[in-house]
Amino acid sequence: MINFVQSLNPNVTVIASLIGDPSRLAMLMSLLGGKALPAGELAHAARISPQTASSHLAKMVEGGLLLHEPHGRHKYFRLASYEVGHVLESLITIAPPKSVRSLRESDELKTLRHARTCYDHLAGKIGVALTDRLLDMKLLEESGNDYVLRLEGKEKLRELGVEVDADPRKRRHYARQCLDWRERRHHLAGSLGAQLTKRLFELKWIERIPNGRAVRVTNEGIQGLAGEFGLHYPFI
Repeated sequence: MINFVQSLNPNVTVIASLIGDPSRLAMLMSLLGGKALPAGELAHAARISPQTASSHLAKMVEGGLLLHEPHGRHKYFRLASYEVGHVLESLITIAPPKSVRSLRESDELKTLRHARTCYDHLAGKIGVALTDRLLDMKLLEESGNDYVLRLEGKEKLRELGVEVDADPRKRRHYARQCLDWRERRHHLAGSLGAQLTKRLFELKWIERIPNGRAVRVTNEGIQGLAGEFGLHYPFI
């Protein structure tokens, strides 16, 4: 009974205080691409000492925002769940813009706006454009805050090698509309969005840009997206 009552009365202030600290937020944002990163790299991203980072990371693990896993002598950290990533992306969507202070920062923002991973699914201009094509081709259709994958869509994505069958053991949304914080339009999220993005990586149609969550479309991807979905370079 106690656990049931607690679940109906969540203590939002605990999570808000964890996310609200600038150093912790910087580390969380570094993990938004879905990869696990070592403590040292997260400390560097937050511009704090390893000792301070270790304290912050322990608090976020205890608070349920992060998971950690040992790799040899090092600990790697990642977001605890898709829901954590979704909350962070939602905060970015409603947050006021920061001033761009350098050419490097401007270039990084342009790259992120073009294509990036939003936790485990494709976002940015390319993510939105691909979702639009799935809708235009009648493979997806909108339904409230979600998408519905039509029969034609299942057949098409299966042919591409995408796992389209939902796992009944998982409570995650299957095909969710995710508001892109740069484009202010929706891209495909949920387990279907994750499986589609996973397949695009496997096909080497997209690849990660080092030291971040930005991705680029490869030459194979340019040809594949045009041939399979009629999405032609420069896509937008």
